[in-house]
Amino acid sequence: MRKTEAVFYAETYHPIQAGSIDGTDTLPHDSAVYRAWLCSSAALYDPSGDPKLLGDPYCTLFVGRLSHLTTEDTLRQAMSKYGRVKKLRLVRHIVTGASRGYAFVEFETERGMRRAYKEAHHSLVDDYEIIVDYNRQQLMPGWIPRRLGGGFGGKKESGQLRFGGRERPFRAPIRIPYDDLKKLGIPPIPEGRYMSRHQDPSPPRRKRSSVDREEGTRRRSVDREVNIRKSNPVDKDDRFHKRPMDGDYHSSKRSSDESAQHHRSRSSRDREEGTHRKSSDREESMPKSSHVDKEESFRKRSMDREDHTFKRSAVETEEFHRSRRSVDTEKRSHKRSSRDRDDRSHKRHKSRHRERSTSYDRS
Repeated sequence: MRKTEAVFYAETYHPIQAGSIDGTDTLPHDSAVYRAWLCSSAALYDPSGDPKLLGDPYCTLFVGRLSHLTTEDTLRQAMSKYGRVKKLRLVRHIVTGASRGYAFVEFETERGMRRAYKEAHHSLVDDYEIIVDYNRQQLMPGWIPRRLGGGFGGKKESGQLRFGGRERPFRAPIRIPYDDLKKLGIPPIPEGRYMSRHQDPSPPRRKRSSVDREEGTRRRSVDREVNIRKSNPVDKDDRFHKRPMDGDYHSSKRSSDESAQHHRSRSSRDREEGTHRKSSDREESMPKSSHVDKEESFRKRSMDREDHTFKRSAVETEEFHRSRRSVDTEKRSHKRSSRDRDDRSHKRHKSRHRERSTSYDRS
């Protein structure tokens, strides 16, 4: 990337610098820039004086170039794709109530804000291409809004273009008048931080105090120790007793690794000694015998095993035949009893028929 094609973005706002295409102008070129410069030098604008500015500025986005027909529900639905929206304020006209074409969206987390800052830029909402930027009113030092001659907006036809923002970054200057910029108090050009137009400038991050950093480091170290303890339950006791109280992750990790290694080496050593001791005791307790005696004992064991299996098979065969004989006997007895029952019923029927016939003849 050649330097003539490089760009850079403003980190602090200065009205005269914002009115220049390369950030090197030393005189205001229109009345609006002059008005913003007077307001900035006299400290007439208070960025925190707006009572409607509520919420966390590090989780808030500015959304511009909205359609005048876009409603709060439509914008909330479009921004909910990047994170959970906590609060949304669509700026409207104080008299007519019509939309002014821009809004402020506050997300619940800073991660959601940064995701929307990166992905929602130049997206479509109600067929309008929107722009997304971070909350410069509260996070950019020296900010002057558009209604006082500042901002990063403006149209080319009116000649009130502003540079240094996300949409119109500064171009790399050919010659930098350091002395003139220093006399007027204009921030110098950032050397060595030029970017491409396709790169996204990073929004400012939340400044944390030393106490917050220490608490975050301690919390992360405790979380790592808990995860290590959960993954290795065998070494739980050793890690718990040898855990440092100062929250230093490296020392705690080193001590836990050493304790785990010591426990493994000690347990393996104890197992080896126990196995060796058991084998030696078994050898001492067993009587010494020759090779022939060993063969004879092996042959006896094999013969005993064969006899046992033969006896077991014989017993099982005998039980099978006995059960089969009992089943056959039950079947035969059942058939005999059913046949005898039929014969008795037939004889009884014949005798009754004979008695009826004789009684008829007598009558």
